[in-house]
Amino acid sequence: MHHFIIIGAGSAGCVLANRLSASGQHNVLLVEAGGPDKHPLLHMPVGFLKALQRPEFTWGYMSEPEPALNGRRIPVPRGRVLGGSSSVNGMFHIRGARIDFDEWAKPVAQGGSGCDGWAYDDVLPYFKRSESHGLFGSASKSYHGNSGPLRINPIHNGHLLAEPLRQAAMAAGHADNPDYDGEAIDGYNPGMVAIDTRGRRSSSATAYLRPAEGRPNLQVLTGALTQRILFEGEGANLRAVGVELLVNGQSKSFHADREVILCGGAYGSPQLLMCSGIGPGADLQALGIGVQRDLPGVGQNLIEHPRMMLQYRAKPGVPTFVQQLRLDRATKSAINWALRGKGPFATHVTSGTILLRTRPELDRPDVQLLCNPVRLDAGLWFPGFKKPQEPSFYVTVCLLHQKSRGRVSLQSARVQDAPRISFKLFSHPDDLATTRAALRAARHIYAQKPMADLIEAETIPGADVQSDDALDAQIRALGGITHHPVGTCAMGLDAQAGAVVDARLRVYGVAGLRVADASIMPSMPSGNTNAGTVMIGEKAADMILQDNLK
Repeated sequence: MHHFIIIGAGSAGCVLANRLSASGQHNVLLVEAGGPDKHPLLHMPVGFLKALQRPEFTWGYMSEPEPALNGRRIPVPRGRVLGGSSSVNGMFHIRGARIDFDEWAKPVAQGGSGCDGWAYDDVLPYFKRSESHGLFGSASKSYHGNSGPLRINPIHNGHLLAEPLRQAAMAAGHADNPDYDGEAIDGYNPGMVAIDTRGRRSSSATAYLRPAEGRPNLQVLTGALTQRILFEGEGANLRAVGVELLVNGQSKSFHADREVILCGGAYGSPQLLMCSGIGPGADLQALGIGVQRDLPGVGQNLIEHPRMMLQYRAKPGVPTFVQQLRLDRATKSAINWALRGKGPFATHVTSGTILLRTRPELDRPDVQLLCNPVRLDAGLWFPGFKKPQEPSFYVTVCLLHQKSRGRVSLQSARVQDAPRISFKLFSHPDDLATTRAALRAARHIYAQKPMADLIEAETIPGADVQSDDALDAQIRALGGITHHPVGTCAMGLDAQAGAVVDARLRVYGVAGLRVADASIMPSMPSGNTNAGTVMIGEKAADMILQDNLK
């Protein structure tokens, strides 16, 4: 018998496995459908785009046809490996704005979610506890920690044309911000990433799980797909008591005498709840699933950061990263990374990020630019055998606070069948307008010297694409997601109004069951979501231990 069963060894699940087993007083089972995180692509920073394309590391989901994107289906490659998406993501570490978290705690009558204990000042200690931060010092102690598991360091991007971008951003009127997780979030920053001083990815698996794996009270089970949550009782006495797993083709049951904790992410957690009978009752009945608890909010409120691409062709002779991908140079860089943890393959391939407001009256940035000195589809090349990709500057234009909302639902009662994912991107007209403004703001930055002197031409969407209608057509043709899904088991005060968990992450109407991952975020932070998901794991661990003092 285990005290706690954690479903999903991802960004939050590994945190919980470490913290709940640390005292030695609790027996913990951590269940992961994927395998170990041993492959070099999972640890070499420059390898993450290749790792995302490997089916052994990801779920390989596809969205439903997106009506506002010409009916296109969007690839959704979530991590299926120890560390979850923290083992395959872009490693950017950014929390979001103070106001993002304050809104989680603000009373509903004032436009918030009403969740006590989730304001910025409440969650800041958990952000600090999670990290050993490269900016820790006298000026940053209020915001950063220096003894946490995650290693957070600045991107070493001197060779990635960061300085011309910084100067261009300032010329366009944006601040030079050395710490977007400090006093202010706006402006240019070279980027902080979860990469340690040895040039290795600092995932939740390497930072939290690896140090805890030898504990006798922690069992880690990989290659184990959770088919359903097991319950006892009914009505007001319904309680989660374990899980049924599929391991090597065999069904096995494991029981927990205290809690089952879902850490399957914004797609996996609502899918498993619904397959177990927790969710919109009519939808479950239509699939032949017995309803344990009618919770209409499960799978609703899917929020993703929409993105649009902006790309420029570099002038001849400009040293973009494509030069580093010549086969002989790449081989030397891979060896340098493996032996010394140094060189161009030991850090993120970006010139920096810019957080900006498309309108001055906004209370926080509504756009993030992720700026890269290479096309995202660039690969290895060698003279006489394969030509290099065109030297380019690629910008991911990310909309931070879109108004469109999607849904995760089931296509069958079998958890083996992928969930239906409908983002409904750009279904709200304001999102198209903001994305147009974001593209124009990005163009303005890249039109400034010294960046402008490095550019030959805009290639996507093209300098001739200027009108609102023309930009909208390109957004519909090329728009996608930034792989930051949240909100599908949202935290809130009223289950009938769409909340799935309360402020202590307990599933409404079911004892012994919590959700602790990005799915509980009621709204989207202003930036990449992994840092916030780790924070949720840290805070959830404290709440679980407090509620289980026996």
